[in-house]
Amino acid sequence: MDKTTIPEDQKIFSMQELKNKGFSQYKVSQLVSDGHLIKLNKSYYENSKYCGEESDFYYVDAYTPNGVICLLSAAVYYHLTTFIPDAIDVAIRRKSKISTKPIWPQMNIYHYTNARYELGIKTVKQGKNKFSIYDMEKTVVDIVFYRENVGIEETKEIFTTYLQRKDRNLNRLLKYAKLMKCETTIRQYLEVLV
Repeated sequence: MDKTTIPEDQKIFSMQELKNKGFSQYKVSQLVSDGHLIKLNKSYYENSKYCGEESDFYYVDAYTPNGVICLLSAAVYYHLTTFIPDAIDVAIRRKSKISTKPIWPQMNIYHYTNARYELGIKTVKQGKNKFSIYDMEKTVVDIVFYRENVGIEETKEIFTTYLQRKDRNLNRLLKYAKLMKCETTIRQYLEVLV
């Protein structure tokens, strides 16, 4: 690989990734000065020459290491709602902290217990870009659990749309609901909407 250019097929780079590709701290600073990289924080850089599919989700890991896309943002990803959130919903462990909250993209940070945080995480890879998101069933369970914050109408739309999907997994939904202590509420939604 040419050490004067960075690959155009990856949006976000950590400093460690750049070092592993053979870029020194000096060279990275030079790439920032030349406008090829944009410094996001002390550890992450955005590729200004990126040529690929854009997604705000790529920024999540740069600002919230171990952050997982959740709630309405995950529901939008799975096409469960027509609602367009004004910020990315991101879950982190309850005792975790973030050093720099970005101005853009806006992020709503949710502090989850370890049990809630760890359940249902999957990694989505799009070319050389990736992000963590909760699977569809975990997303629905969290939406129902936090229905007062999310909104009753949005919760109903998401649950109804989920039930209409052919790729739904009701066994997993009920298993997650039991583990997350909202099985009774999920069963009530099932009785009313089915």
